[in-house]
Amino acid sequence: MKVLVIGSGAREHALCRSLSLDPDVTALHCAPGNAGIAEVAELHQVDALDGKTVAALATELGAELVVVGPEAPLVAGVADAVREAGIPVFGPSKEAAQLEGSKAFAKEVMAGAGVPTARSYVCTTPDEVDEALDAFGAPYVVKDDGLAAGKGVVVTGDLDAAKAHANACDRVVIEEFLDGPEVSLFAITDGETVVPLQPAQDFKRAHDGDEGPNTGGMGAYSPLPWADPKLVEEVMQTVLQPTVDEMRRRGTPFSGLLYAGLAITSRGVRVIEFNARFGDPETQVVLARLKTPLSGVLLASANGTLADLEPLRWSDDAAVTVVIASHNYPGTPRTGDPIEGLDEVAAQDTPHAYVLHAGTKRDGDAIVSAGGRVLSVTASGTDLTQARTRAYAAVDRIRLDGSQHRTDIAAKVAGAAAAGVGTTAGAGTTADAGTTAGTAGE
Repeated sequence: MKVLVIGSGAREHALCRSLSLDPDVTALHCAPGNAGIAEVAELHQVDALDGKTVAALATELGAELVVVGPEAPLVAGVADAVREAGIPVFGPSKEAAQLEGSKAFAKEVMAGAGVPTARSYVCTTPDEVDEALDAFGAPYVVKDDGLAAGKGVVVTGDLDAAKAHANACDRVVIEEFLDGPEVSLFAITDGETVVPLQPAQDFKRAHDGDEGPNTGGMGAYSPLPWADPKLVEEVMQTVLQPTVDEMRRRGTPFSGLLYAGLAITSRGVRVIEFNARFGDPETQVVLARLKTPLSGVLLASANGTLADLEPLRWSDDAAVTVVIASHNYPGTPRTGDPIEGLDEVAAQDTPHAYVLHAGTKRDGDAIVSAGGRVLSVTASGTDLTQARTRAYAAVDRIRLDGSQHRTDIAAKVAGAAAAGVGTTAGAGTTADAGTTAGTAGE
């Protein structure tokens, strides 16, 4: 089949890489893409937020499946425009994408579905903010109600900082702090059937030791050797299936990728937030382990035939991804710096490690940085220790002036697994990161 992927980040590069290896994919296109995606797909310049333009491109290309990667086009209704053109599309409608587009809406759905989540207040005035912060106490969890590219959440013990963030937003959700480690669990659904993927864990804070500001994610790993073997089944029964059923009952069926950001608290699993698309950087490690060809799974979601799908097949290998970010990220990043060493990774680390591009573009013969998170270096191995070793060996070959990356992605959990000791200390297990600031995978 001919496939068109919408987006330009490392998530879309991961999707395009998997689709390029799929024997059922005869032509692969991406709009607008990036310098790395150009190596596996034909690029097209298009406004990813303009549904009519995207639908026209898909029609012109004869696309038989459109995959919408980022959240903003979904919330803008791009999937609706493609469906109206009669083309199967992987991604929820504009109405259903409000599960991510509005945290207040997601809380309403969870309440209707009986899904366990943090207690919360929706606030629109300074007085409401003060009342909510006082009710929960420190540490304070303050979430911008709308999309904020992974930077709309503040988790802090500083009351003034919490108020400042809340009052800078038109509408905020203030909720109780959730203790415990975080887990990202993706599920593919056609609005009725739900097929879970393998869980992953990401690292939100900018610096080693879960220090520094929240980011869109600095790395991830899968599988989770410390997680309860029944975790996926439990989340399916208490979170994913009830949410999909509730969305259908409301008349806004959700098809596509439902991403549950979870906290494993002392009182059980709690939903931090939902996303309406594959998360970044977790997608990089989850797809690295998926053996089932991707296109058939996505098409079954788009066509409502997931119930007929064979069980997904997974590699026993572990996967780790490390994000290389621009100077000053997650503040205003410096861009335009040349990236060197990519050929060295391709020559010396393939097939165990490879580079997925996020914020890159081609400038003449050079590839330069073009965003905050620039690259995701992804590697597989027989266990997390080997996957980490391979990922960081590849990271060390890459040269980008002023760049930064965390050196401790999956370090604690890999060490504990190697020593035969159970731990949850893979990422975000300190008190501040464990609330997850509700930015899972953005």
